[in-house]
Amino acid sequence: MSEARTRKAELRARLLRDRRGLTADERQAAGTALVSRVRDLQAPATADTVAAYVSMGTEPGTHELIDALRGSGTRVLLPVLLPDNDLDWAAYEGPGALRRTPRGLLEPTGALLGPQAVTEARTVLLPGLAVDTQGVRLGRGGGSYDRVLARLEAAGTHPVLVVVLYAHEVVDTVPREPHDHLVDAALTPDGVRHFVR
Repeated sequence: MSEARTRKAELRARLLRDRRGLTADERQAAGTALVSRVRDLQAPATADTVAAYVSMGTEPGTHELIDALRGSGTRVLLPVLLPDNDLDWAAYEGPGALRRTPRGLLEPTGALLGPQAVTEARTVLLPGLAVDTQGVRLGRGGGSYDRVLARLEAAGTHPVLVVVLYAHEVVDTVPREPHDHLVDAALTPDGVRHFVR
């Protein structure tokens, strides 16, 4: 295992432990705050299509956020995990049109649009565990969103890439590997942090 990969694994373990220490009330408050903070981002307010995700477990809550985006007339695409860990996409039709998968994820029940559908998004909200001051995002290590980011790059599209985190997860340094793509901003309950490249 490379040094960067080892350091990522150690950072993931620490951040996941910190998330488990948050109370249900703290997680709920963070999710509610994200709805008001997304206005600071500006991009989703003007985007006709936003790719997002349904939070799970101790992630910052996105349920209210995706409902607010949809309620404002934005087309919201949500991922559907494929057997090879790639992501397909379907339009979000509201909380009643989500189903729990055997892996515990909430996924949209609408028609699948294909993995390329994400290239229609002008803003992509990404899950993560941390981001550093250069925009290096630390994911969970499954590679699903690395494929999404590579697909966007290959298509020549340039959506605003935003990782959704708790405020303390914007850190000084995240180890970077060659396949890691930089993000444009972090959306946290405390506000939006933009990264200049």
